[in-house]
Amino acid sequence: MARIDVRGRIIPNDYKFYFDFFGEDSTCPRDIRKVLDTIRPGEPIEVYVNSGGGVIDVGSEIYTLLRTAAAGHDVKIYVIGEACSAASVIAMAAYCEMSPTALMMVHCTSTSARGNHTALEHTAGVLATADKALCTAYMEKTGLTEEEILEMMEQETWLTAAQAKEKGLIDAVMFEEKEPEAPITMAASMFQLPSAEQMAEVRKLIDGEKGKQEEKELKEKKAAECRWKLLAMRQRRN
Repeated sequence: MARIDVRGRIIPNDYKFYFDFFGEDSTCPRDIRKVLDTIRPGEPIEVYVNSGGGVIDVGSEIYTLLRTAAAGHDVKIYVIGEACSAASVIAMAAYCEMSPTALMMVHCTSTSARGNHTALEHTAGVLATADKALCTAYMEKTGLTEEEILEMMEQETWLTAAQAKEKGLIDAVMFEEKEPEAPITMAASMFQLPSAEQMAEVRKLIDGEKGKQEEKELKEKKAAECRWKLLAMRQRRN
Protein backbone atom coordinates (compact mmCIF):
# COMPACT_ATOMS: atom_id res chain seq x y z
CA MET A 1 0.00 0.00 0.00
CA ALA A 2 1.47 3.34 -1.09
CA ARG A 3 0.65 6.52 0.82
CA ILE A 4 0.60 10.08 -0.50
CA ASP A 5 0.10 13.09 1.77
CA VAL A 6 -1.30 16.34 0.39
CA ARG A 7 -0.69 18.71 3.28
CA GLY A 8 -0.28 22.45 3.63
CA ARG A 9 -0.03 24.81 0.69
CA ILE A 10 -0.09 23.46 -2.84
CA ILE A 11 2.93 25.03 -4.52
CA PRO A 12 5.16 24.78 -7.62
CA ASN A 13 8.24 22.58 -7.40
CA ASP A 14 10.56 25.61 -7.35
CA TYR A 15 9.01 26.89 -4.10
CA LYS A 16 9.37 23.65 -2.17
CA PHE A 17 12.82 24.42 -0.70
CA TYR A 18 11.49 27.66 0.80
CA PHE A 19 8.69 26.00 2.76
CA ASP A 20 10.94 23.10 3.75
CA PHE A 21 13.50 25.57 5.11
CA PHE A 22 10.90 27.05 7.47
CA GLY A 23 9.46 23.63 8.34
CA GLU A 24 6.05 24.43 6.85
CA ASP A 25 3.85 21.75 5.34
CA SER A 26 3.53 22.03 1.57
CA THR A 27 2.90 19.80 -1.43
CA CYS A 28 4.27 20.07 -4.95
CA PRO A 29 3.90 17.81 -8.00
CA ARG A 30 7.40 16.42 -7.45
CA ASP A 31 6.25 15.00 -4.10
CA ILE A 32 3.51 13.06 -5.85
CA ARG A 33 5.75 11.86 -8.66
CA LYS A 34 8.32 10.51 -6.18
CA VAL A 35 5.73 8.14 -4.75
CA LEU A 36 4.19 7.20 -8.09
CA ASP A 37 7.61 6.41 -9.55
CA THR A 38 8.39 3.89 -6.81
CA ILE A 39 5.16 1.90 -6.49
CA ARG A 40 4.64 -1.59 -7.88
CA PRO A 41 2.24 -2.26 -10.76
CA GLY A 42 -1.30 -2.45 -9.42
CA GLU A 43 -0.28 -1.44 -5.89
CA PRO A 44 -3.14 0.35 -4.06
CA ILE A 45 -2.66 4.04 -3.29
CA GLU A 46 -4.11 6.01 -0.38
CA VAL A 47 -4.05 9.81 -0.55
CA TYR A 48 -4.59 11.83 2.65
CA VAL A 49 -5.61 15.46 2.14
CA ASN A 50 -5.42 18.31 4.64
CA SER A 51 -4.81 21.47 2.64
CA GLY A 52 -6.23 24.95 2.36
CA GLY A 53 -5.32 25.07 -1.32
CA GLY A 54 -2.75 26.98 -3.29
CA VAL A 55 -1.71 27.54 -6.88
CA ILE A 56 -4.51 26.31 -9.11
CA ASP A 57 -2.45 25.05 -12.06
CA VAL A 58 -0.37 22.99 -9.61
CA GLY A 59 -3.57 21.56 -8.15
CA SER A 60 -4.60 20.69 -11.69
CA GLU A 61 -1.30 18.90 -12.29
CA ILE A 62 -1.63 16.82 -9.11
CA TYR A 63 -5.27 16.04 -9.99
CA THR A 64 -4.12 14.81 -13.40
CA LEU A 65 -1.31 12.70 -11.92
CA LEU A 66 -3.75 10.94 -9.59
CA ARG A 67 -6.38 10.49 -12.29
CA THR A 68 -3.75 8.91 -14.51
CA ALA A 69 -2.57 6.65 -11.67
CA ALA A 70 -6.16 5.54 -11.02
CA ALA A 71 -6.19 3.88 -14.44
CA GLY A 72 -3.79 1.20 -13.18
CA HIS A 73 -4.13 1.38 -9.41
CA ASP A 74 -6.87 1.37 -6.80
CA VAL A 75 -6.67 5.00 -5.64
CA LYS A 76 -8.60 6.14 -2.57
CA ILE A 77 -8.56 9.72 -1.31
CA TYR A 78 -9.30 10.63 2.31
CA VAL A 79 -10.02 14.24 3.32
CA ILE A 80 -8.95 14.23 6.97
CA GLY A 81 -8.79 17.96 7.74
CA GLU A 82 -9.82 20.29 4.96
CA ALA A 83 -9.83 20.29 1.19
CA CYS A 84 -10.19 23.88 0.08
CA SER A 85 -9.79 25.59 -3.28
CA ALA A 86 -7.11 23.74 -5.30
CA ALA A 87 -7.12 20.90 -2.75
CA SER A 88 -10.82 20.29 -3.40
CA VAL A 89 -9.97 19.80 -7.08
CA ILE A 90 -7.40 17.16 -6.11
CA ALA A 91 -10.08 15.38 -4.06
CA MET A 92 -12.10 14.90 -7.26
CA ALA A 93 -9.38 12.71 -8.82
CA ALA A 94 -10.62 9.34 -7.50
CA TYR A 95 -12.86 7.59 -4.99
CA CYS A 96 -13.02 9.94 -2.01
CA GLU A 97 -14.08 9.67 1.61
CA MET A 98 -14.20 12.55 4.07
CA SER A 99 -13.83 12.61 7.83
CA PRO A 100 -17.06 13.68 9.57
CA THR A 101 -15.11 16.54 11.18
CA ALA A 102 -13.47 17.73 7.94
CA LEU A 103 -14.47 20.60 5.66
CA MET A 104 -14.45 21.18 1.91
CA MET A 105 -14.55 24.57 0.21
CA VAL A 106 -15.01 25.52 -3.43
CA HIS A 107 -14.62 29.06 -4.72
CA CYS A 108 -13.63 31.10 -7.74
CA THR A 109 -10.01 31.56 -8.72
CA SER A 110 -8.34 34.80 -7.68
CA THR A 111 -5.21 36.81 -8.43
CA SER A 112 -3.70 40.24 -7.95
CA ALA A 113 -3.60 42.62 -10.91
CA ARG A 114 -2.76 46.19 -11.82
CA GLY A 115 -3.08 48.37 -14.89
CA ASN A 116 -5.80 50.17 -16.84
CA HIS A 117 -9.37 48.99 -17.29
CA THR A 118 -8.47 46.99 -20.40
CA ALA A 119 -5.81 45.03 -18.52
CA LEU A 120 -8.13 44.42 -15.57
CA GLU A 121 -10.98 43.31 -17.83
CA HIS A 122 -8.59 40.90 -19.54
CA THR A 123 -7.53 39.50 -16.16
CA ALA A 124 -11.17 39.09 -15.16
CA GLY A 125 -11.79 37.15 -18.36
CA VAL A 126 -8.84 34.87 -17.68
CA LEU A 127 -10.16 34.14 -14.18
CA ALA A 128 -13.63 33.37 -15.55
CA THR A 129 -12.09 30.93 -18.03
CA ALA A 130 -10.08 29.30 -15.24
CA ASP A 131 -13.26 28.86 -13.20
CA LYS A 132 -14.92 27.04 -16.09
CA ALA A 133 -11.88 24.81 -16.50
CA LEU A 134 -12.09 23.80 -12.83
CA CYS A 135 -15.80 23.14 -13.24
CA THR A 136 -15.05 20.09 -15.34
CA ALA A 137 -13.49 18.24 -12.39
CA TYR A 138 -16.47 18.97 -10.13
CA MET A 139 -19.00 18.26 -12.88
CA GLU A 140 -17.51 14.87 -13.73
CA LYS A 141 -17.50 13.85 -10.07
CA THR A 142 -20.98 15.09 -9.15
CA GLY A 143 -23.03 15.10 -12.33
CA LEU A 144 -24.08 18.68 -11.53
CA THR A 145 -24.32 21.26 -14.30
CA GLU A 146 -21.73 23.95 -14.99
CA GLU A 147 -24.24 26.56 -13.85
CA GLU A 148 -24.78 24.80 -10.51
CA ILE A 149 -21.04 24.41 -9.89
CA LEU A 150 -20.27 28.03 -10.82
CA GLU A 151 -22.96 29.23 -8.43
CA MET A 152 -21.32 27.25 -5.61
CA MET A 153 -17.92 28.69 -6.52
CA GLU A 154 -19.19 32.27 -6.70
CA GLN A 155 -20.71 31.93 -3.23
CA GLU A 156 -17.50 30.41 -1.79
CA THR A 157 -19.32 27.35 -0.54
CA TRP A 158 -18.13 25.53 2.58
CA LEU A 159 -19.40 22.00 3.05
CA THR A 160 -19.45 19.45 5.84
CA ALA A 161 -18.81 15.82 4.98
CA ALA A 162 -22.55 15.11 4.90
CA GLN A 163 -23.19 18.08 2.60
CA ALA A 164 -20.30 17.14 0.32
CA LYS A 165 -21.69 13.61 0.05
CA GLU A 166 -25.16 14.95 -0.72
CA LYS A 167 -23.71 17.07 -3.54
CA GLY A 168 -21.75 14.10 -4.86
CA LEU A 169 -18.37 15.71 -4.21
CA ILE A 170 -17.32 12.69 -2.14
CA ASP A 171 -18.34 9.06 -2.21
CA ALA A 172 -18.68 8.37 1.51
CA VAL A 173 -18.21 9.75 5.01
CA MET A 174 -15.41 7.99 6.89
CA PHE A 175 -16.40 5.65 9.75
CA GLU A 176 -20.02 5.41 8.61
CA GLU A 177 -21.31 1.85 8.49
CA LYS A 178 -21.87 0.77 4.92
CA GLU A 179 -24.91 -1.36 4.15
CA PRO A 180 -23.85 -4.70 2.67
CA GLU A 181 -24.68 -4.99 -0.99
CA ALA A 182 -27.18 -7.67 -1.92
CA PRO A 183 -25.48 -10.38 -3.97
CA ILE A 184 -26.43 -10.44 -7.64
CA THR A 185 -27.37 -13.89 -8.90
CA MET A 186 -27.58 -14.41 -12.66
CA ALA A 187 -29.32 -17.43 -14.14
CA ALA A 188 -30.41 -18.62 -17.56
CA SER A 189 -33.89 -19.79 -16.57
CA MET A 190 -37.56 -18.83 -16.71
CA PHE A 191 -37.91 -19.66 -13.02
CA GLN A 192 -37.20 -17.17 -10.25
CA LEU A 193 -35.11 -18.19 -7.28
CA PRO A 194 -36.66 -17.78 -3.81
CA SER A 195 -35.91 -14.51 -2.07
CA ALA A 196 -33.66 -14.23 0.98
CA GLU A 197 -36.76 -13.64 3.14
CA GLN A 198 -38.47 -16.77 1.84
CA MET A 199 -35.36 -18.85 2.44
CA ALA A 200 -35.07 -17.50 6.00
CA GLU A 201 -38.68 -18.48 6.76
CA VAL A 202 -38.17 -22.02 5.46
CA ARG A 203 -34.91 -22.30 7.40
CA LYS A 204 -36.81 -21.42 10.60
CA LEU A 205 -39.33 -24.16 9.89
CA ILE A 206 -36.57 -26.68 9.21
CA ASP A 207 -34.71 -25.69 12.37
CA GLY A 208 -37.97 -25.95 14.34
CA GLU A 209 -38.69 -29.44 13.03
CA LYS A 210 -35.09 -30.42 13.67
CA GLY A 211 -35.41 -29.18 17.25
CA LYS A 212 -38.58 -31.17 17.78
CA GLN A 213 -36.94 -34.31 16.42
CA GLU A 214 -33.92 -33.85 18.68
CA GLU A 215 -36.23 -33.32 21.68
CA LYS A 216 -38.16 -36.50 20.79
CA GLU A 217 -34.94 -38.52 20.46
CA LEU A 218 -33.71 -37.19 23.80
CA LYS A 219 -36.95 -38.23 25.54
CA GLU A 220 -36.77 -41.69 23.99
CA LYS A 221 -33.15 -42.03 25.11
CA LYS A 222 -34.04 -41.05 28.69
CA ALA A 223 -36.99 -43.46 28.70
CA ALA A 224 -34.74 -46.28 27.52
CA GLU A 225 -32.20 -45.46 30.25
CA CYS A 226 -34.96 -45.59 32.88
CA ARG A 227 -36.14 -48.97 31.61
CA TRP A 228 -32.61 -50.37 31.80
CA LYS A 229 -32.19 -49.06 35.34
CA LEU A 230 -35.48 -50.65 36.46
CA LEU A 231 -34.51 -53.92 34.83
CA ALA A 232 -31.12 -53.87 36.56
CA MET A 233 -32.75 -53.22 39.97
CA ARG A 234 -35.12 -56.18 39.51
CA GLN A 235 -32.28 -58.49 38.58
CA ARG A 236 -30.37 -57.52 41.75
CA ARG A 237 -33.41 -58.34 43.91
CA ASN A 238 -33.78 -61.76 42.33
